[in-house]
Amino acid sequence: MRVNPQVLSQSVALDGLPEELAEELTKVARTRPVKSGQSVFEAGDPGDGFYALLEGSLRVILRGEEHEQVLALLSPGAIFGEMSLFDGEPRSASVVAAKPSRVAFFDKSAVYRFADDHPAVYRHMLAIVGKRLRASNASLAARSLLPLSGRVAQTLLHLADLFGKDVGQGRTLVHHKISQADLAAMVGAARENVSRVLNDWKREGHISRISGYYCIEEASVLRALATI
Repeated sequence: MRVNPQVLSQSVALDGLPEELAEELTKVARTRPVKSGQSVFEAGDPGDGFYALLEGSLRVILRGEEHEQVLALLSPGAIFGEMSLFDGEPRSASVVAAKPSRVAFFDKSAVYRFADDHPAVYRHMLAIVGKRLRASNASLAARSLLPLSGRVAQTLLHLADLFGKDVGQGRTLVHHKISQADLAAMVGAARENVSRVLNDWKREGHISRISGYYCIEEASVLRALATI
């Protein structure tokens, strides 16, 4: 199935790529549905190309013998697996559908052939890798310098950027159900400690829960907590 070039033009990796190149690049993509709970790929799989998330949401996870850790959540427009274009290494993490989703796959060989003729594609892919490295550095800095409350605030604000829905009066609903265990894994803390922070914020009116979703009531408070 052919990919709508508008979807890709809105993605982080292809933002700013000339429209005609974005449209041509979509011709090398193949789309497929992913059922809830199904893997797009597993850690250790060959890095044979990169993906764009068109619909739904995905979880980036590391699997251990007894548990798994959620590294990130992906929303429509996200590009993932792009490191395979540069290092040739196997996948470093697993990507699993959090709900029914659709992805576009860009085969590495096809992308190379296209990008060799259009170097702007390489420049944009390098830009997304650079942004990922900056985001990773910021996350490491937060874990080192922010207290737990700041890390939880930063994570909730990030989820609001991905899945936020304005519900009026300055309130933002994080329109993606996430468990406290997953939130704790993203923060890098014990679930009980994260739960304590969230319960304190509920009592103080900083956040609320609406039909199982977190709602940020006072974003300015969370932003202040999340500032290093």
